[in-house]
Amino acid sequence: MVCCDFSLYPYAPSKAAPIILLAAFFFSTIHHIYLNVHYKSWKITGTLPWGGLLFIAGFALREASAFDTHNLNLFIASAVLLLVAPPVYALTNYIVLGRTLYYVPFLSPIHPGRVISTFIGLDAVIGILTGNGGSRVANKDATPADIKAGKAMLRASILLQVISFFLFIVLEYVFHRRCIKTGILAQKTTEEANRNAKKLRRILYLMYISSVIISSRHIFRVVDVWQGYTGYLELHEWPIYVFDGAFMFANTVMLNIWHPMKYLPNDNKVYLSKDGVTERWGPGWVDKRPFLITFVDPFDIGGLFTKRDNEKFWDREDEHPVVGSHQAAGDGKSAADAM
Repeated sequence: MVCCDFSLYPYAPSKAAPIILLAAFFFSTIHHIYLNVHYKSWKITGTLPWGGLLFIAGFALREASAFDTHNLNLFIASAVLLLVAPPVYALTNYIVLGRTLYYVPFLSPIHPGRVISTFIGLDAVIGILTGNGGSRVANKDATPADIKAGKAMLRASILLQVISFFLFIVLEYVFHRRCIKTGILAQKTTEEANRNAKKLRRILYLMYISSVIISSRHIFRVVDVWQGYTGYLELHEWPIYVFDGAFMFANTVMLNIWHPMKYLPNDNKVYLSKDGVTERWGPGWVDKRPFLITFVDPFDIGGLFTKRDNEKFWDREDEHPVVGSHQAAGDGKSAADAM
């Protein structure tokens, strides 16, 4: 029989904190669902309510575990959910940056679709490693070999998260520098041009801030895994509620207030002309290579050697109708309309 005093936690777990954060993420998630319906943007920002639901479930199980501290299943399930939820918010950043590159294709360092597919692939691997590793490390009945394997998986997943985010920030920085160099973000003489520049600046700043918040949480997890069960972070409860709770809640609320689809068109065929003012309906940026080749070589490095001539449809912008003056392309809204 399990002693009533036995606990899987090295401290008395809070019964109030999980409820507070559960309620906070619940209201943020409900608002994100509304925003996705309003902007019809499930394909772009559907990961925001998905991540919120993971946090809600994680803190709900954490609350249950606080009342049943010897229940191994509750302990492991809550730990794993709180491990896999933040990378879903990171996935939102990848998708939003990809859509931004579709919107300003002539400044995109790579094919926008490759941004999304590559980082989603990395995120899937991170999620698998985190889930499996976290369940092994959190299981106090696991053998030393299982715990060692679990720690190796967690360390690998964290390393991948760091690499993935580093590549993401570099990509965003290169795009940002190109925008500055061409003057597309500079103050303009017309209200419409200033509005487009302001929207692009807002998207870039949102991605930078979100990246800093999520990276801070990743650093917390790196230190946590390397310290192990006897480390300060494992022996104290407050870091979980600060980094997995407050930081991630700040991220989701920021995107509640400044939702990305206020500043981007819903359709990736809508792009901004080089004048920084006119939005046009284009053919979209299509990678005509076979799927297997795009999977193996997502950044088209082979094209650098074969000198493949990628179609630059934005150089023929006069052939493309202006958004708002031509409805044949569909009924999607421009970025301005979304505001």
